[in-house]
Amino acid sequence: MSALTVKNLSVAHGQLSAVRNLSITVQKGEIIALIGANGAGKSTFLRALAGAHSPTAGHIYLDDKDITQLCAHLRVKEGLALVPEGRKLFSELTTQENLLLGGSSARAGQWNIEKIFKVFPNLVKRRHSKTGTMSGGEQQATAIGRALMSNPDILILDEVSLGLSPLVVDQVYASLATLIQMGTTIILVEQDLSRAMQVAQRAVCMLEGEIVLDKPMSLVSREEITDAYFGLHKITNSTME
Repeated sequence: MSALTVKNLSVAHGQLSAVRNLSITVQKGEIIALIGANGAGKSTFLRALAGAHSPTAGHIYLDDKDITQLCAHLRVKEGLALVPEGRKLFSELTTQENLLLGGSSARAGQWNIEKIFKVFPNLVKRRHSKTGTMSGGEQQATAIGRALMSNPDILILDEVSLGLSPLVVDQVYASLATLIQMGTTIILVEQDLSRAMQVAQRAVCMLEGEIVLDKPMSLVSREEITDAYFGLHKITNSTME
């Protein structure tokens, strides 16, 4: 059963076409790695999904409901949450206060502050610390926790390991493993291809605003993804065959 369906989506920055006629279906519980170079259109696509950037054409369906014209905060109430690149926390607020803000539009569900602290134990000692004083790993955990507080059906993670040390990335991915085991539907943008291939069930590669590769991770090689990344590979979409 599909959790998210995108049909012929186009998004522009002024005269620049950042996403072009993109279509994709995400199944419930699926983990998708969205891969592509800087400027490929990944973040623009994710922001369009979240309602932060209006498309010029196409439609977005969440559980078969057309949310294309829905405001961002209403999309959260429909079950879609974005952890943006750079985390975008309220630096003068504490960890707990940031989490409470994430729950201000919460749907019914299993996530609450205590469960967030259980999944991200490194935040317990920072519960009452301003997030502006925290490490990158602690900030990323807070950003993910803030999104989970809305009890989303789909969690979108943009550049989850950007700027973090390998040790901290290990900690973040250990926490993500818990979410995956719980059956959370995740769209993950990750520049570290090894990480992406380890956790995702499906590889989707974008180039110049279009999807140029879409295959189950078990059927795709690192070389094939690399070729798609650099535009050396013709579109392959096994999920639609």
